[in-house]
Amino acid sequence: MTVSRISPRQAVPARLAVPRGRSFFEGMGQPLGLLMPALMLAALVMLVPLMNIIGQSFHTQAGVTIDRAFSLENYRVLFSDEGRVFRLLLLRSLGIAFLATAIVIFVAYPVAYFLAFHAGRSRMVWLMLITIPFWTSYLLRVFAWKIILGFNGVINSALLTAGLIDKPIESLLYSQTAVILTLVHSWAPFAVLPIYVSLEKVDRLLLDAAADLGDPPLRSFWSVTLPLSMPGVVAATLMIFIPTVGDYVTPSLVGGRNGLMIGNYISELFGQASNIPLGSAMAVGTMVVISLLVAIYLGILRRVVPKGEGGR
Repeated sequence: MTVSRISPRQAVPARLAVPRGRSFFEGMGQPLGLLMPALMLAALVMLVPLMNIIGQSFHTQAGVTIDRAFSLENYRVLFSDEGRVFRLLLLRSLGIAFLATAIVIFVAYPVAYFLAFHAGRSRMVWLMLITIPFWTSYLLRVFAWKIILGFNGVINSALLTAGLIDKPIESLLYSQTAVILTLVHSWAPFAVLPIYVSLEKVDRLLLDAAADLGDPPLRSFWSVTLPLSMPGVVAATLMIFIPTVGDYVTPSLVGGRNGLMIGNYISELFGQASNIPLGSAMAVGTMVVISLLVAIYLGILRRVVPKGEGGR
């Protein structure tokens, strides 16, 4: 009896086999062609302005005109005494963004956990309720907090009516606290959704196995659920931290002088100060600092989070 041997190439289905003499990457032309419109749009609306900002940062302001000769003067200013305000506002912005992000993750994780494990058939209803803030504009939400935290706002009026205070609290509005509260409220839904997606993908059999091995619920959460949900936590953290550092709408409306952030300072340089090169250098410096912090954060996570759990 003769046994016919099938080569590995013959075992591959015809639709998956790569024709002899052709590279696998030669078949990537069609997918890349489908991606080209999106890539061109991204280059147009993101890459071109970014390169323009970087190019402007190497020019200098000469009165009302811009000297387009290559210069590092603006970057020297960032590290000199003249750039002290920039460094202070950048540190303040990083601190506010860090606190807002930490609070958002702390608040959003239990909500996402409830949706993934306990919402049941009402899950879609809860998801719709979470997205209700998106039904109104960002500005309206900020103005709402301005009314709530105002001198004669909802909180002060309630405290005065209850007799807990003798006069309105002035520090509620136009402070860093007001900025953090507004940012937390505005960005919380953005954290719930990616964390929920990660928790939804957790294999329930792993939790059952941990319970069968004698792990109590808290230990099972700490050793199984939390590591497996880390990709969602990381995505939510980056999604919130990066844009809140450069936010200038919220500090402008509820921050006041004590809540100004780096975005407000850069906006003033582009606007009333009319110093586009220096503003561009500060924008580039801010992006570099954020990129370094994100790289450090991801590097630490890669070492701390075990591979095969949350590290993939």
